[in-house]
Amino acid sequence: MRILLGHHIESDGVRRRRTFLLGPLPRFSIRRGRMISIRRLQPADWRSYRDLRLRALREAPDAFGSTHDAEAARPDALWAARLAEAAASAHECPLWAWHGPQPCGLVWARLPADEPRIAQLFQMWVDPQSRGLGVGRALLDAAVAWARRAEAKWVCLDVSTSQTAALSLYRVCGFKEEGALHPLREGSAVMVQPMRLDLAPAAPLAPARGPD
Repeated sequence: MRILLGHHIESDGVRRRRTFLLGPLPRFSIRRGRMISIRRLQPADWRSYRDLRLRALREAPDAFGSTHDAEAARPDALWAARLAEAAASAHECPLWAWHGPQPCGLVWARLPADEPRIAQLFQMWVDPQSRGLGVGRALLDAAVAWARRAEAKWVCLDVSTSQTAALSLYRVCGFKEEGALHPLREGSAVMVQPMRLDLAPAAPLAPARGPD
């Protein structure tokens, strides 16, 4: 994966190095003197990933098929292995968002072994304190850019119908409803809408014609 190394002056005056994903560039913005950046999770990040994931499950229990109690019971070795396996795979792309010095969002992109042309998105979440800053769009842009580089033809996800802000974001980004609603998990009254983004390249423009 190509990366761009740069620097940003924080509000405290400290010059800090930043690592940016390329290909096309994710979306960045400066809010309150701090940059929003998207980074790939590395094996050494497993504790921070665990904590952020558990925060997401606790804050938005109706947004995920898994539950806080189920994942909180997992041993540390499993959390570490999850990121180690992703780092060793060309079919996994776990991303997190940072608002200045704080992680504030997650998304995980995956190419299933049996459907390598269909990228699936999971674990999409933005911390409530960072919502409205473009974090969700930046995460989505980075995940879709990875799927394009992996030569996926579609990006698929499920979103709870109660998550109106997420539904609006996906629609703005070109996702369309695909298929019937289904329960979030067994026994849940929350319904989920499958959505899909077509990554097929646009048809080339016809060559310009000279005068007849």
